[in-house]
Amino acid sequence: MPRCRANLSSMIFLVILQGAAVVLFCGWYVQLSPCGSAPGNGKVHVLLLSSWRSGSSFVGQVFSQHPSVFYLMEPAWHLWTKFPKPSAQTLRMAVRDLVRSVFQCDFSVMEPYLPERHNTSSLFMWSHSRALCSPPACSLTPRDKISNQSVCARTCDARGLGKVQEACGTYSHVVLKEVRFFELESLYPLLQDPSLDLRIIHLVRDPRAVMRSREESARAFVSDNAVVLEQRAIPQTDVQYQVMQEICRSHVRINERAVLKPPPFLKGRYKMVRYEDVAQSPLEEISAMYDFVGLEMTAQLEEWIYEVTHGKGKGSRKDAFKITSRNAADVSQAWRTTLSHRKVKRVQQVCGSAMSLLGYRTVNSEKEQKKLDVDLLVPREPYKFSWLPQKTEQHRRR
Repeated sequence: MPRCRANLSSMIFLVILQGAAVVLFCGWYVQLSPCGSAPGNGKVHVLLLSSWRSGSSFVGQVFSQHPSVFYLMEPAWHLWTKFPKPSAQTLRMAVRDLVRSVFQCDFSVMEPYLPERHNTSSLFMWSHSRALCSPPACSLTPRDKISNQSVCARTCDARGLGKVQEACGTYSHVVLKEVRFFELESLYPLLQDPSLDLRIIHLVRDPRAVMRSREESARAFVSDNAVVLEQRAIPQTDVQYQVMQEICRSHVRINERAVLKPPPFLKGRYKMVRYEDVAQSPLEEISAMYDFVGLEMTAQLEEWIYEVTHGKGKGSRKDAFKITSRNAADVSQAWRTTLSHRKVKRVQQVCGSAMSLLGYRTVNSEKEQKKLDVDLLVPREPYKFSWLPQKTEQHRRR
């Protein structure tokens, strides 16, 4: 009998020890792998990571109008505009912590950056969020209908942020659009946070098209330019090119970190998207983005996407942040006929590495620039882009 008791005690001890080991292993595994157990609340968190004038307002609406998505446009705008003469480098951790709280539907983090008596309308571009125009935030737009930003702005201004926080908690997906991250490393704590199921969509656009669009809305970017350039004194004629250089460098840093040697916790959580591919094949590209984050395309969204990408509009300065019906493919090529070749050459000089990495061919003359049947996009495979073929071609020339 004593021997049996000893064996039984040993077995119980081993079972407890094994259970403790499993718990420790699972905790470690969740930290490292997005394929582990899902976060407790079951939400998917999507960061639409882009830069100014890169088509991010449109892609943001692609998510905002989805009935399963709570969307917010650039919450870090509040932080960047709150401090006197800030710099992107000094604010990056504060931006990350703000984004983390918003992903968790904790809007108390916004309080220090808002007026003492604030409403939903105190949030930057709040009416661009269909979720804030729908129940429980507002009774105007049923969840399964497309919202109208202008009507929402006149109708759905709730007092405080209580309704915003309540609405956020009722959706399966929280999507934030941000243009204020310039590297992936500051996002690592979010990717390793077991309470978040974070996916990153990295939206890029031809730097020449970005330059053309930025020139049309130059006044809107004066304060942001100063933050990007760390408040350095730069001749006015060089500011736009210096900003473009910083933006292009950030795209290279982000894409190389995610594709060449990604840390284990980033595996399966990063997708690069070129705006030009979305403009040429909107339904195909948007469906792929939905698949990446676990959303389903609906017939109503298909119809809306077709309408806003196949209109006759060309876009204008006053429509900079509005989603209007326009011919997306024509808009994506507009820089080729409106931007001087002198400026195109300068952009190609400061953004050459990014253009090679992201798949944009350079032009060597004004004639080549304006010949619209010359395709300047390097073909890529879905979900990844490789610049190895170009290196191979250079190697053969040697």
